[in-house]
Amino acid sequence: MKKNRLKSARNKQSFMLGATIMTFCLLIVKIIGMLYKVSLSNLYGAVGAGLLGNAYELYIPLFTLATAGFPIAVSRMVSESMSSKRYKDVRRIKDVAIPFFVIAGTIALLLMVLFSFFYVRIIDAPGSFVAILVLAPAIFFGCLVSAYRGYYEGMRNMVPTSVSEIVEAFVKLLVGYSFAAFVMKNGEHLFGIKDEYTLIKWSVAAAISGITLGSFFSFLYIWLRYKREGDGITPEMLKSSPKPRTKKETFRILLRTAIPIGLGALIMSVAGTVDAALIQRRLITMMGRTPDLLLREYPGLIPDEIVGKGKVHTYLWGCYNYAMTIMNLVVTVTQAFGTTALPNVTNAFIKGNREYLKNSIETVMRVTFVFTIPAGLGLTVLADPIMHLIYGFKPDTDVSVDILRLMGIAVIVFAAATPMCSMLQAIGRIDMPLKLYAIGMLIKVVSNYVFVGIPQINVQGGSIGTLLCYTFVMVVSVYVLIKETKIIPNFRVILIKPAISSIICITATGLLYKLLSGIFAGASRTNALIITLACVMIACIMYVLCLLIFRAITKDDLLAMPKGNKIVTILEKYRLIR
Repeated sequence: MKKNRLKSARNKQSFMLGATIMTFCLLIVKIIGMLYKVSLSNLYGAVGAGLLGNAYELYIPLFTLATAGFPIAVSRMVSESMSSKRYKDVRRIKDVAIPFFVIAGTIALLLMVLFSFFYVRIIDAPGSFVAILVLAPAIFFGCLVSAYRGYYEGMRNMVPTSVSEIVEAFVKLLVGYSFAAFVMKNGEHLFGIKDEYTLIKWSVAAAISGITLGSFFSFLYIWLRYKREGDGITPEMLKSSPKPRTKKETFRILLRTAIPIGLGALIMSVAGTVDAALIQRRLITMMGRTPDLLLREYPGLIPDEIVGKGKVHTYLWGCYNYAMTIMNLVVTVTQAFGTTALPNVTNAFIKGNREYLKNSIETVMRVTFVFTIPAGLGLTVLADPIMHLIYGFKPDTDVSVDILRLMGIAVIVFAAATPMCSMLQAIGRIDMPLKLYAIGMLIKVVSNYVFVGIPQINVQGGSIGTLLCYTFVMVVSVYVLIKETKIIPNFRVILIKPAISSIICITATGLLYKLLSGIFAGASRTNALIITLACVMIACIMYVLCLLIFRAITKDDLLAMPKGNKIVTILEKYRLIR
């Protein structure tokens, strides 16, 4: 029994350490990404944001198709081989995966160029064409770096992935924004571009060049790291390892593991592209049939010039992307949970120890809901100050506020779905996320078509579709996880206590914000920033105290975190934990 507790403690510590590293680095990456998008939106407005979003929506499913779940499959297979001390198989997995990624990346690059001709016609956004072409090489380098990331993640080494993503983000911000600003400032003088839409088109393409260069330098970093530092497998470890599988057998297992995972991810990536196409097409149809009904929902918020040029659908899609940028900060954190959960739960499942596995599953679930519930409710309650402080006080920001309010609710299930599905893959049910995502995509498409077509809802229908889709995926994935493992998590601690704590602190924060806003009515943007940040900080403090009061965080959880001993010592001193 003591040995089992030690294993559970080590597993929790491994998960918490990996999750902490990845969460911290991915937050940096997403904050940089948010600065990138916010800076660009201030540079060329919602129309430019819409053109940028269109390029991304074609890139994401093709990139997912190119990788086809192989990074996750590589991570899972490496984790299994490391747990079984089959170190030669670990090296064989890498040797087999790299050539595949080279071929897949090349094919995906060519497909993106080909599809771009048809895609821009479907969404009536010809200004996105150049941006898509500039973004296409990022698929190739992204595939190469994904192979190494999956390899290191399977070894529970999250540092190479984290650092490579930070490198990519910094290059994207510095190069992308600099090039975009240069084009916007000098486009007319140097290149003779007088039409504003054409100027925005080339500025967006210049901005995207930073993304492509970022993916190149990200790959360069992780490749040089592997060449210089290796993977930690010593000659002695290889010597004691059994004979590896053949390359053919390894590739067959890799393919069998990757296809269901990749198809599941591809389906949801395609859902994003379908969102972009379907939402904009429905808006185009609405503007053609009942423009007055749609424009009535945004009195004085959509410039006459945008209406006159027939770009209302691109404008509203850009506002939708404003809110998506904020929402993705939350999703990014739980993606880190999913990435670190997979090798840890796989290790627990392979060892066949129920206590070890139960501890692993509950740790992932608890950490996920402790974060997603207050984050989602916080975005809903503080949507107005958050959006205006990030994007400024302008009409397109006013449009995006209501979108973020609904997205805040949707992000709770959206962000939680990833780690839940990762655990299904970890216990060998790699087929289940594919099935869930397929049904979820159908729910999303139908709901988007119905709700976006209602003038009073219009672009908000995308948020409703996201909420319905991922509620289904999350709930059913948890049900299947319980059914397969025969382990019933303690939902009172995992879900109910974080929910109660979140409602208490967010309600209090909302009332405090209204009170302070009333006292300092008409305050400057600086004062508004101070009020918002103060409310967020107070909310965080209140939430942590509620978690401690309701015992939603245990002493063992804190000890598993980096510097956990110091945290526990301080809390014990003030009798906040026992």
